[in-house]
Amino acid sequence: MLAKTYSYGLQGLDAFGVTIEVDVSRGLPATNIVGLPDNAVKESKERIRSAIKNTGYKVVSSRTTFNLSPADTRKEGPAFDLAMALAYLQASRQIQFADLSRYIFLGELALDGRVKPVKGVLPIALASSEEFLGMIVPRENAAEAALAHRLPIYPAETLQEVLDFLDNPSSIPVFQSDLTSLLEQHDQHHGVDFNDVKGQAHVKRGLEIAAAGGHNVLMIGPPGSGKSMLAKRMPSILPDMTLEEALEVTKIYSIMGLIRSPNGIVTQRPFRSPHHTTSNVAITGGGSSPRPGEVTLSHHGILFLDELPEFNRNVLEVLRQPLEDHAVTIARASGSLRFPARFMLIAAMNPCPCGFYTDPKRACTCTPHQIQRYVARISGPLLDRIDIHLEVPALDSTAMMSLQQPESSQQIKRRAVQARQRQHDRFAAGSNKKRPLACLANAHMSHKEIKRFCVPTKDGQRLLKEAIEHLNLSARAYDKILRVARTIADMDNQDTIQSTHISEAIQYRALDRGWGQ
Repeated sequence: MLAKTYSYGLQGLDAFGVTIEVDVSRGLPATNIVGLPDNAVKESKERIRSAIKNTGYKVVSSRTTFNLSPADTRKEGPAFDLAMALAYLQASRQIQFADLSRYIFLGELALDGRVKPVKGVLPIALASSEEFLGMIVPRENAAEAALAHRLPIYPAETLQEVLDFLDNPSSIPVFQSDLTSLLEQHDQHHGVDFNDVKGQAHVKRGLEIAAAGGHNVLMIGPPGSGKSMLAKRMPSILPDMTLEEALEVTKIYSIMGLIRSPNGIVTQRPFRSPHHTTSNVAITGGGSSPRPGEVTLSHHGILFLDELPEFNRNVLEVLRQPLEDHAVTIARASGSLRFPARFMLIAAMNPCPCGFYTDPKRACTCTPHQIQRYVARISGPLLDRIDIHLEVPALDSTAMMSLQQPESSQQIKRRAVQARQRQHDRFAAGSNKKRPLACLANAHMSHKEIKRFCVPTKDGQRLLKEAIEHLNLSARAYDKILRVARTIADMDNQDTIQSTHISEAIQYRALDRGWGQ
């Protein structure tokens, strides 16, 4: 007898429907799975066999063929176990349910018949067709699936519970989720705060500007000056994620199996800090079956690269495309996948190989040539894509022992949010229904939008011209200065970019002024 059930598979960040057909017929006992299954899918026949027997049903001695359609698309992971088991029971005439093909089934089966959680439930729920009556998922995935608000979600713990539901749909209540309340109730405590950092007022100012405009930052300073400490506190001053941003990030983390929240949604901006031995594939994504890399896991959040010159040159160069395009395209012979990568890059480095070039208390042992070679590990095109260069000085005893309470992250965040709101209002007013602006912050403005929104006064233009001539700025560095100046003006509640805004923005281009010379 032939039976049919429905499930979904994943390809990159997108889901596609999978029709599972099972034929149980006479012949030599054998079980075959066709439709480009990976090893996890091939091994499902053993999990299904044990789960069926331990649920009280039997595995008949027959020739069984599982077909996962479309046959030309690779199927990965154990998420098809539940659908395959139900189709087998129907095909072997042990159950007869007319509505079996009216539901979507997701879940890995344990040997005792328990339904275990799987990856990628949210993108599947978002892509699911509304022609189905509902989606049956593992109980641990129910909160995540309910975020899509497309189909009724029915959480199940065992294979027997699913069979009982098919016989009596009222046996499992629909899982409900309120997205708005989840975002309002989320914990905004990051565990760290900017008031932990003594001194460094100039650096904090630069980081506040970066948070207000979404700018990339490079911090340069001797060991122990607080670069990593400052970077780890950046998420605490960024604006809260919107509902759309939270769903995008949750979708990525769902596919990677990284969701830890019992509510099934990621509400805090990501902060990723890969080690400098990380490969370029781990950074940008890829592999034989392409998976998102660190730049995609940092989407709408922060990618922190500590000891930047110690990263492999290839790793640093592959960052150039995602920093410019806010996306990564992974091309393979079978096709290409595009992963989003709209993140803030926060990088930190020592000023020289020994680390003490700018330290007033410890002598630097490096020659000018060694310092130049060290900084040259970061290519000019990559430096051009970093908006703000901050010199982080070593703290003196007065700053370290000061009893004055620094500003809290909440105070800084309030100003950053106000500046972001000005940007949002300006972009919204400048958009039209036919061609809306794609800007989320000043750092994301295109060249045309810079020409439209970043026009300095005559004094500012004169100052900018002098900076271009004396610092030999590239066209990209010129755009970066205008973007940063626009953010500084927003923080001052100014509609026009003044010369003071241009002057401060130029000060944040330390490496353009020459280093170690």
